[in-house]
Amino acid sequence: MIDSNTSSYFKRHIFFCLNERKNGEVSCAQHNAQAAFDHCKNRIKELGLSGTGQVRVNKAGCLDRCSGGPVAVVYPEGVWYTYVDHADIEEIVQSHLKNGQIVQRLVTPEHLGR
Repeated sequence: MIDSNTSSYFKRHIFFCLNERKNGEVSCAQHNAQAAFDHCKNRIKELGLSGTGQVRVNKAGCLDRCSGGPVAVVYPEGVWYTYVDHADIEEIVQSHLKNGQIVQRLVTPEHLGR
């Protein structure tokens, strides 16, 4: 059982799917996922939000939500996002990662999987 009074090493953790399928299937890498990851990581550093007790930005392989891609997921809330451009990433950074407010318009619909 997890003690809810124990603080997490990171307040929030965002994982970006950067998977590229070699067989021609659609994947997040084909939708500029690397550029979105880079933008998010840079903004978190610029805003002084990186480091222990704050926000961690990580690369991930396939997160198995390809039909909603490109996708990223924020923990501990477990919120899945579909994004299009740097403006969407900026909104996720400012609203969710910085202020804890979920960006409803970017939430990946529950039914979208692979």
